[in-house]
Amino acid sequence: MSASSFPGGTSLSNLDVYDGAAPDGVCGGSPHMHLVSTEAYVVTGGRGALQTIDGEGFRETALEAGSVVWFTPGTIHRAVNRGGLNVVVLMSNAGLPEAGDAVMTFPAATVADPAAYAAAASLGDSYGRAERAAQRRDLAVAGFETLRDALLAGDRGPLEEFHAAAGALVRDRAAAWGRLVRERPLAQAEHSLALTEAVARGDIAHLGEARVQQAVPSAGERGFGMCGRLRTYDVTDDKENLQ
Repeated sequence: MSASSFPGGTSLSNLDVYDGAAPDGVCGGSPHMHLVSTEAYVVTGGRGALQTIDGEGFRETALEAGSVVWFTPGTIHRAVNRGGLNVVVLMSNAGLPEAGDAVMTFPAATVADPAAYAAAASLGDSYGRAERAAQRRDLAVAGFETLRDALLAGDRGPLEEFHAAAGALVRDRAAAWGRLVRERPLAQAEHSLALTEAVARGDIAHLGEARVQQAVPSAGERGFGMCGRLRTYDVTDDKENLQ
């Protein structure tokens, strides 16, 4: 992984939340959770909501331009679009979510079967990706409704079973995640600590190495993410876009 001085070892993307309706009539993305990473939304336009399931139950948080909300690992979240919702997404542990940190809330039997989960999550080739994205969203919403309704009825059993199945689903790939954390957020924290110690002893040599970096947006049409159409940004250093 290339080095990045982008703050906090995070990744950055711009999200237009899906505006098509799921079978329950709600427009938005595929409910899912991250097992290790914290995600933040900075709302830049439109309105909507973030529906979440966590240790305190089901909750809906209103979103509008200027809203900033973040959610820690284990928070099942569903982005709801009620009109032109656009979000800048900051994700901790850059590279880790793409390495399999996210699990969608498909029905229990699908999450418990790695082959079935992989088939349900796949968007296939470039043809028909929009339709596949809608299909997997609808399947994730079905599982989300089961979890939500059980919690509202006072039954935590389905949520605990989902947590266990999600952990089992990603366990084998998780062994590689430590490297990603060490190479980005941990390396940045250690570098910052080294700079504070240098300044404290009167060493300011690093000031002469200051540079401006600029992110490069992904080319072409926006990709199909879990929550909507996505424009990602390359925030690695030492690209030719150095100012």
